[in-house]
Formats: sequence, structure tokens, C-alpha cells
Amino acid sequence: MEYRRLGESGLLVSAVGLGTNNFAGRLHDEAARAVLNEALELGVTFIDTADVYGRGSEEGLGASENQLGRLLAGRRQNVILATKFGHAMGESLYERGASRGWIVRAAEASLRRLRTDYIDLYQIHVPDPQTPIEETLRALDDLVRAGKVRWIGHSNFAAWQMADADWTARTSHLPRPISAQMHYNLIVRDIQAEVIPACHRFGLGVIPYFPLESGFLTGKYRPTGEGKGRLTESARAGETLTAANFERIDRLERFAAGRKHTLLDLALGWLLSQPIIGSVIASASTPDQVKANVAAAEWRLSAAEMDEVAGL
Repeated sequence: MEYRRLGESGLLVSAVGLGTNNFAGRLHDEAARAVLNEALELGVTFIDTADVYGRGSEEGLGASENQLGRLLAGRRQNVILATKFGHAMGESLYERGASRGWIVRAAEASLRRLRTDYIDLYQIHVPDPQTPIEETLRALDDLVRAGKVRWIGHSNFAAWQMADADWTARTSHLPRPISAQMHYNLIVRDIQAEVIPACHRFGLGVIPYFPLESGFLTGKYRPTGEGKGRLTESARAGETLTAANFERIDRLERFAAGRKHTLLDLALGWLLSQPIIGSVIASASTPDQVKANVAAAEWRLSAAEMDEVAGL
């Protein structure tokens, strides 16, 4: 396993992380424990969750954090634990966003569910246009000073919002975000135009989510309609399972095969061949999927290969 500094910080994370959006909602304790155990055995130290994960489970929102807290008992010190806040956790207008009031409540609730006294990386899940970024950063600063949060990051920010957060943190002497969690993979590359340059400029480590586009980048889905999974049932199916994307998949598969690699190898190796990437968080439903993800992430493309993939 390769370990990388996240952005310009001193936080060391495994190049392959474990996303737990499947936990609780799709995996009961024993299945989730098997996945977690395999990940830790293979050197995965970065584990990402969020307060809203678990929607659809019997327990509901917060279930993923609760399950992770149970499964990490006695092993908390061996992992870098990241979670997120910002999405609605209830019907009330006061149970969402990035205001001081909600951040304090959300952080305390996550700490209880995770059965820990600190969060390594606390991330703003989505921008909150109703709250000044200074208020958000000052609330996070209080959590850092109290020892309840070690580092802060954000997710789904536009480039200008990254600039605003960094400038506000610098000029107000507040903790600067160290990471940007973004939807980024071989199919979804739109952040390359502005967001990736902004991350370089502000010293942010990029944490790609949906690196396999819900299985699409494993080759399991075919234009003939073969392949069933979460993607076919999701709201993103229409924009992902298109003729143009299937043509791109064909080109990418041929590129990988010509170098004796699989599409999965290319999907993870391409991301990790970019130095700005901190950790690629891939979810898994079985220990075998964890093994496959870790093995696939070993490929590092040359500069010439990266240029070639850019045109595919």
C-alpha cells in the first residue's frame, strides 16, 4: 500500500481508501466487518463516511457512522476517520447546512455515533449558500481548538468557493481546508478545467468519490443491457449509460488490454498517477472487492500514457 500526504498537510492517508456509503444500508454488521477487516489487513487506513449515510436502512440516517463505530471498537487508533456534515438530517431547517449552530450539533452527534472523541478529517459535504464561509470556518476552528477535529476539508465545492474558503481562512487566521472530495473518474472529468487547477493553487489534496462510477468502470455494464447493479437503479443511469460513454469504455478497455491491464486497473491507476490525488475512496460489498481495488491501484501510468488517455 502506498501512503500519501493529503494536500499540503501532514496527514498521511492510504492511497486506496474505503468508502462506507454501503455500510448499514446494504451491509449488515458481519458483512461490513468482513469488508473492514480485509481493508485494514491490506493496509487501508483512510475510511470515509458521512452523517447521512444509512438512508434506506432500518436505522436510517446516521446508521453508517453507528455501524462503523461498533466495528472499529478497539481499533480506532489504527485508522484515519473522515466524515461529513451539511446534508439534511431531518425535516427541520435547523438540521442541515454549515451554520455554527448546526456544525456543533452535527459534530457532537457524529462523535457519539462513531464512538470516538475526535474526527481526523471533518468535511463540509455540500456548499451552504445561506451561511457566510467565515462563520463555517470559525465554528470548525472551535472544534479543532477543542481537539474534537484534527483537519478540515470540503466536498463538491466550485473553484471560486475553494478560493473564497482559502482566502477567508488565511486572512482570518483560521484552519485552512486541506482536501476536496469530488466526483472524478475516467468518465466524469469536468473538474479538470477549473477545480483541479484550484486545488493545485490552494494546496488541496483531491479525494475522488465514485472512482468506478458505480461499477460502470469495471466493464460490468454493456450497451446490450447486460449487467445489473445499483447504477441501473440510480438517478445517474440516464447520463452514464449512454452510447458515447459505452464507446469511451471500449476505447479505454482496449488501451488497458494493450498493456496487459484491466479496465479496473486503469480506472484506479489513472487517478493515482496524478500527484494531487490523496486517496481514492472506493466502496466495497465483499472482501474480494477490497482485494481487487487494492491490487488494481498499483498501476502508475507514464506521462505518455496519461496524455494518451486524455484523448480517449
